[in-house]
Amino acid sequence: MGQEFPQDLAGLKASPFHEIHAKGRSVKDEMRQNLQVLLSRKERLFPGIIGYDDTVTPQIVNAVLSKHNMILLGLRGQAKSRILRSLPNLLDEWIPEVAGCEIHDSPYSPLCSSCRQRLTTMGDRLPVRFLHRRQRYVEKLATPDVTIADVIGDIDPIRAAKGGLDLSDEMTIHYGLVPRANRGIFALNELPDLAGKIQVGLLNLMQEGDVQIKGYPLRLPLDLVVVFSANPEDYTARGKIITPLKDRIGSEIRTHYPATVEEGMAITRQEAWLGRDSRLPCNIPVFVAEVVEQIAFSARKSPHIDKRSGVSQRLPITCMENTVSNAERRALLHQEKSVVPRVGDIYAAIPSLTGKLELEYEGELRGADTIARELIRTAIGEVFERHADGEEFRHIVDWFDLGGRLELPNDLPSAECLEQFRGIQGLLEKADRILGVGRHSSDQRIAGAEFILEGLAARKKISRSEDRIFCAAEKQGESYFENLGANRKKWN
Repeated sequence: MGQEFPQDLAGLKASPFHEIHAKGRSVKDEMRQNLQVLLSRKERLFPGIIGYDDTVTPQIVNAVLSKHNMILLGLRGQAKSRILRSLPNLLDEWIPEVAGCEIHDSPYSPLCSSCRQRLTTMGDRLPVRFLHRRQRYVEKLATPDVTIADVIGDIDPIRAAKGGLDLSDEMTIHYGLVPRANRGIFALNELPDLAGKIQVGLLNLMQEGDVQIKGYPLRLPLDLVVVFSANPEDYTARGKIITPLKDRIGSEIRTHYPATVEEGMAITRQEAWLGRDSRLPCNIPVFVAEVVEQIAFSARKSPHIDKRSGVSQRLPITCMENTVSNAERRALLHQEKSVVPRVGDIYAAIPSLTGKLELEYEGELRGADTIARELIRTAIGEVFERHADGEEFRHIVDWFDLGGRLELPNDLPSAECLEQFRGIQGLLEKADRILGVGRHSSDQRIAGAEFILEGLAARKKISRSEDRIFCAAEKQGESYFENLGANRKKWN
């Protein structure tokens, strides 16, 4: 444990812990008092949670200060589970318990009959151990197969037989998850998926502190904080929260997706596996990171995506990881010295997108791959407009209009890419402007040049085929190549 703790009740009474715990402070009071200290110190309450400082976090603070049980309500991928798992930080680091007790009874006032008997028999010799705050958090994912025995408990006939006890004896009970969370936090994810009769049992335990296990009435005034998470879609799609239980949840807190692309990028940068143990250094251009994040924002506005289901923040995280992996694969194949993802690598990350998109009927008809490609093109176009900032790309468009054609396979080595880009008037110079002030490596310049080409294609200034052939834009049903052929006959 890293420090010396009393081993029995006598030692506990003589320790500094006695003054704190002898008064029987509840878990909700404990969290409230610790939160007051953190607020007065202006400490960050939920490290790693980005974008909630002015919205969700104040509501959670209010709920804890009010000593409420709470539910986090929001679409998938909105950090609900992470917030719940951060709540133990508001608990005391260590608390004493009766050694060997299943429900973490207080040595001063135990609930279960076994611990009461031991206290009566042993007195100050009652063995004590200390419980860390992380051990006081119990989490359960609600599924239709969860039983009342899982949540509340059941009679254990084997225990009765071994101890020679009658089945009506309280000591034959095998406690479920909620009693085992006594003096801590019990978290239930996806509450609507829990069967109605289990919700009723949970309601009775929260409100009255008594339960019935196989007809055995048991008064069990547990001391715990109960927190839930739920997806609004679940209320109608798979189940519902019974009204009496909703009524007894003190605070309903709505979560949300990042409000800005910058917030989303910060989350993705924090969560994606980018600090790899590869022998190649990785440098991700900012416009690549923006396009990856913009895909999620474009998907949330797309008429082809089910708004009720939402677009998880996991989408840009896995997309970024796949994008970097494709760039890493190319660098290893060609023995290059660094990994610099390009915008084209995002198309190779489509498998990380399609499984996270719940499509509407029209989207299903068009296919997930087609919708994913459209989202990528839309995102590229929007990010390109922001980075172009009024830049003129007429010379590059003219190069294609005059018959220029560029084949750009995704695995093309950097040296060959650079050689092809040098043949397009002004392309690398524009790439340097996009990249900003400073000296840029050839890989960065290639990424910048490809971004310009993809951006012009997304804005339909030039054409781009699915096999990454860039050419003149189509106009009025005819390509510029056809017009150019006619013009050349006139010139000749």
